[in-house]
Amino acid sequence: MNDTVLFSQFATFGSSVVLLFGITLLWRKSLHAYTAAFQWQSATLAGLFVIIGYFSHDAELYFVAAILFILKVVILPRYLGQLEQRFGGERELQPYVNVASSLVISGLLVLLAYAITRPLVLVSELPTRGGLPLAMGLIFVGLFVVITRKKALTQIVGFLVMENGIALLAALGTYGIPLIIELGVFLDVLMGFLVMQVFVYHIHGTFESINIDQLNQLRH
Repeated sequence: MNDTVLFSQFATFGSSVVLLFGITLLWRKSLHAYTAAFQWQSATLAGLFVIIGYFSHDAELYFVAAILFILKVVILPRYLGQLEQRFGGERELQPYVNVASSLVISGLLVLLAYAITRPLVLVSELPTRGGLPLAMGLIFVGLFVVITRKKALTQIVGFLVMENGIALLAALGTYGIPLIIELGVFLDVLMGFLVMQVFVYHIHGTFESINIDQLNQLRH
């Protein structure tokens, strides 16, 4: 087995694991479980970046992986933990779509991702092309979490998971990400997270809850 085939298998397997951690969110209920799944997903993604950097001989990806690890495995989960303590760790007991339906829909979203990326996979000669549908599927799953969950904090995690999918798609589709571009993405993610944190504080301060259903009261 040559190095290219081995690398292709690593890329596909790593992408599958990253997607699996995203789907894990759909049957978990506590913010702690959401954060743990995101944390492990980000650690796997950082490891995959290291592998891509090694096989593509792109040293910049090592720095990207290090920054990703520090930001998404260490810093953001710690902030999410503080938010959980601040707001009492409200659980996602009744999402807009129940667990069974969510898992079925997530499977359909992954199939949709395969259908959308199939033309690109067929014409691509990159060894990472096998992971492209999985990365697109993760973006869809992250967006699905944002749309179907009621708690603002779980929606934040869904947003972060969706961004992981975008980063994975960029890394696989370009066979590496320029460092300056990824730094810009990380800055956007951090700013988005801080804005969402302010949003959560305002919701809780107004309604004494972080359930976005409370916002519906503003319509009456």
